[in-house]
Amino acid sequence: MAAREPPRQGHGATRLSCPTPATTTTTTTSNLCSFLNRAVSAWLVCAVLSLFLFNLLWFYPVDAPWNVVISGEGKRPSMAMAGGGGEEARCDYSEGRWVAAPGRARRYNGTACNVKESERCVGNGRPDTGYLDWRWQPASCELPAFDVAAFVGAARGKHVAFVGDSMARNQAESLVCLLATAFPYTLVYRDPHPRERKFWRWAFPAHNVTVSVYWAPFLARSTGKTDDYRKPRNDVYLGALAERWSADADTMDVVVISQGHWFWIPTVYHDAATGEVVGMHNVTGLKNTGDIGLFAPYRRTLRMALERLVGSGAGNRTRARTVVVATFSPSHFEKAWDDPTTCARTRPYDDGEKEVGADERELRSIAMEEVAAAAARRGAAAGGGESRVEVLDVTKLATMRPDGHPGVYMHRDPFARGVPKRLQVDCLHFCLPGPVDTFNEILLQLLISKRR
Repeated sequence: MAAREPPRQGHGATRLSCPTPATTTTTTTSNLCSFLNRAVSAWLVCAVLSLFLFNLLWFYPVDAPWNVVISGEGKRPSMAMAGGGGEEARCDYSEGRWVAAPGRARRYNGTACNVKESERCVGNGRPDTGYLDWRWQPASCELPAFDVAAFVGAARGKHVAFVGDSMARNQAESLVCLLATAFPYTLVYRDPHPRERKFWRWAFPAHNVTVSVYWAPFLARSTGKTDDYRKPRNDVYLGALAERWSADADTMDVVVISQGHWFWIPTVYHDAATGEVVGMHNVTGLKNTGDIGLFAPYRRTLRMALERLVGSGAGNRTRARTVVVATFSPSHFEKAWDDPTTCARTRPYDDGEKEVGADERELRSIAMEEVAAAAARRGAAAGGGESRVEVLDVTKLATMRPDGHPGVYMHRDPFARGVPKRLQVDCLHFCLPGPVDTFNEILLQLLISKRR
């Protein structure tokens, strides 16, 4: 009998070809060949499946969080897998866009918690409330809504202090209102003057959480307009921190620094040790004194504050401390400060519609650089220590919200007697509730995240 023809090989087929003996194949041999064909086919299937699973697990680990590497230049974050060192995923909240989210920002009633009257926009008669229907969507992750329980859990038994200018106060009042939706508070201290809100303190006794505001628009010691708005200028003493917040610094467990807007105001800078004038900005009539601009004093005062809180100035503090530096939040004065039609927009800018200004970008960069330098100094001096310093990067998200300011509705019913030709307008601070609540959503994520 002729020899059996070997099995045909289809294109790409993988089968075992049994040799055909010259003599007639016995039944046993035929069964063995069939068995071997099935065994090898099964082995190949298992091998391919194993390679697929290996590839899946190696390149896409199950439940492995993404670790977002924050770019110091404010560009899109690069993505890297979280390592095995126990570090959790980080998110760059600075890049993103505002997306419609009906009701998202309607978290509290601005008249039910202790906020400045000029920021109670709805209570003052603002007719459009669409500014409350947006949420910040980061480019590479999700930003959860503010979780009161999570915040008091992270801040239990701690003193949360906001230090700086009126944007620090704006954020502090937002936080108090957010917490007050679930827990009652007591007002521990307030400025004796009814219109002043420079030094305030609230307590949430159920969780032993204290929230304070310290007015220090330069962080450094200053006199003049910072004390009395009627004065024509400020005098700032470089080398000396503002006494009140500096004296209380050792009691602070979480410190949020926010400054920048006052550096445009006419100011003379002095050496704190000698009183000698070392420069000025936007001041006329001073002989032999150069204009040193705003960036150098901003950098120096921020560096001094960070040294006090997380550097050698922190002394022998044993409790962990988190210092958060908020980047510059721009104003939206499109016209004169007393023009009733300025900052009258009713929706956020679209992504790419409004660029961050050059000065604002520089202030943001300085904050990022000084935080990085402070973290490096702290790490070199104490091997990491128990304190950490973070950036609350809000410059872009704030730039895109011209609709979130009180505008003319810093006043109660501003058009009740017609439209005035001139009226003080607020295009700097945010309505409460409003976009500044997002600052505290990000702050919460910074507090509950693991140390870098």
